[in-house]
Amino acid sequence: MSVVNDWFSLFIQVLDKLPITLFMLLISLVCSLVLGVAIAIIRIKRFKVIYQIATFYLSFCRSTPLLVQLFLVYFGLPQLLLAFQIDINSMDRMIFVLISLSLHNAAYLSEVVRSAYLAVGEDQFEAAYSVGMTYTQALWRVVLPQAFVLSLPNLGNNIIELLKDTSLAFTIGIIDIMGQVRIILGNNHGIGMFEIYVVISLIYWGTCILIEMVISTLEKVLKKGKVSLSKS
Repeated sequence: MSVVNDWFSLFIQVLDKLPITLFMLLISLVCSLVLGVAIAIIRIKRFKVIYQIATFYLSFCRSTPLLVQLFLVYFGLPQLLLAFQIDINSMDRMIFVLISLSLHNAAYLSEVVRSAYLAVGEDQFEAAYSVGMTYTQALWRVVLPQAFVLSLPNLGNNIIELLKDTSLAFTIGIIDIMGQVRIILGNNHGIGMFEIYVVISLIYWGTCILIEMVISTLEKVLKKGKVSLSKS
């Protein structure tokens, strides 16, 4: 019974910090999705100078480890802004994590959005223009909703990767579920290392399964709605 209680206690201790991990996931996902859409449109429309900036940004973010980017933002951004008399050294560490996750994830999401956007086809814009819509209206009312449905499988994979990326937040002192694991190991002087890593693995695994279920259900609902709309 004591063994069962020990395992249950470990689960409870780690799960206590799951809301922090989910908070990082949700906020960085929303921010990276907005930025990813903007970058995708810039690259599709090839807006001169800003296109080159976007290309450089994508190349850098996709070619360097997230951990390096996190340290660049956490240690480098305050020094950079200090040159402009802006002091952010007292800023909450969570902000630096969210910035890093959002910038890194947006580089990958932009390609997901771009491929889905191109899959919709220019004829959808032409149809929207024929009823008097502007480009912006056609984009938000016609093209992006269809692109969102097409991108759901890849988006789901990206969300799972983002969830795993949040595990790096503990490196700058954020106590999420991985940070909680490090605290437990420290308090136990490394004893029970196998058990605690089994627990954290199961929690990540279970959370990923839930994400997959949500994405799968959403995909079925949206596709069903699309079919019923077309039949009507």
